[in-house]
Parts: sequence; structure tokens; C-alpha cells
Amino acid sequence: MRESGAGAEVLIVHRPKYDDWSFPKGKAERGESDEECALREVEEETGLECELGASLPEVTYRSKGRPKRIRYWLMRPLGGEFRADDEVDELAWMGLEEAHERLTYDHDVDVLDAAAGLL
Repeated sequence: MRESGAGAEVLIVHRPKYDDWSFPKGKAERGESDEECALREVEEETGLECELGASLPEVTYRSKGRPKRIRYWLMRPLGGEFRADDEVDELAWMGLEEAHERLTYDHDVDVLDAAAGLL
């Protein structure tokens, strides 16, 4: 999240493989903590180096018959630059209301609502 003249903004990404809008996320590498994974994945998908803020609710669901667990944090960008690729072809900073409408998955909307409650 970042603050703009219009208030808090969140960053969401478009993944062409799924044609969805979601928060950056990914799989942990062997021996990597959840926190290290979150920072690495956000940087890989968005080009932004960030620092962790408050922890947000964990999301669990099943995908292709396997359980998935995703942890999220508020993050503050410190620097970096986005470069589109096959995994993420677009990103957008937007206000909470616009993000609420654009996010593809209900579980991401739940995370957004939790984040809004911390601001």
C-alpha cells in the first residue's frame, strides 16, 4: 500500500495466464520463510523492493485438488521499477474502492477489506 493525495492505494497485478487481477503471490523456495517469500515474490512480480508491515489474514483454498495457503502483509515500497513479462503483464495502483471492484477473487477482496481496517 501507499498513500496518495486521494488516500490509500493498493497494488494489484494482472496475470495473463489466468486473465485475472490479484495481489502478488507465489511459492516459497526450500528453506525460505513466509516473510522472505513474500518480499521476493513481490519484487519478482512487480519489480518493487518493499518492507513488510502488518500481517494480514491467511487465505486457504483448494486448487487442482491440492490445498493452498497464502499469507499476505501490508508492504511499503522502497524503490524499484516494473517490467512486464509472461507472468505479470500489467500492474495498477488504485484506491480501495476501485480495487474492490477489479479484484477477481473473493478471497482477495477479503484481504483488501482486512487491510482497509488497519489503515
